[in-house]
Amino acid sequence: MTIAGRSDIEQLADEIERGYHGDPWHGASTRAVLAGIDAGTAARRPIPSAHTIGEIVAHLTTWTREIARRFAGGEPATPSAGDWPEPAGPSEAEWQAAIADLDRAHAELLQALRRFPPERLSEPMGSTRHQALGTGLSFEGTLHGLSQHLAYHTGQIALLRKSVQVTS
Repeated sequence: MTIAGRSDIEQLADEIERGYHGDPWHGASTRAVLAGIDAGTAARRPIPSAHTIGEIVAHLTTWTREIARRFAGGEPATPSAGDWPEPAGPSEAEWQAAIADLDRAHAELLQALRRFPPERLSEPMGSTRHQALGTGLSFEGTLHGLSQHLAYHTGQIALLRKSVQVTS
């Protein structure tokens, strides 16, 4: 189904784009939440058993890039950098490079999505359901899942940011 003449691909791309650096209905976008976070804040672990902001950014980057790779024709696999790769180093330059890499992964996803044949959206991605790998869903379902993944981790980043600001 399309809305106001927009294709399903355009609608899905818009959903992901709004969540990443647009105006999503649920609150601040990922880039809005990340704005102003410095390397020291990104590396802090205010909750001992939780991931840091930097770790979450690395996780979002690797999974966004993996889904882009799948939409470009790659077979589903664990991201080449791993599920939770090492975060950026402690310097401000390394943190800014990590944010730029997340931006590039997001752009790669949108580029792959816009080249994807719309008639394949209902096809399964992978032959069996494997929740951790994100397979067995349709390509469309995978994109909705990626949007949810982004919103979930953006919420974590927002809470970690508030926690660090309160305890500083």
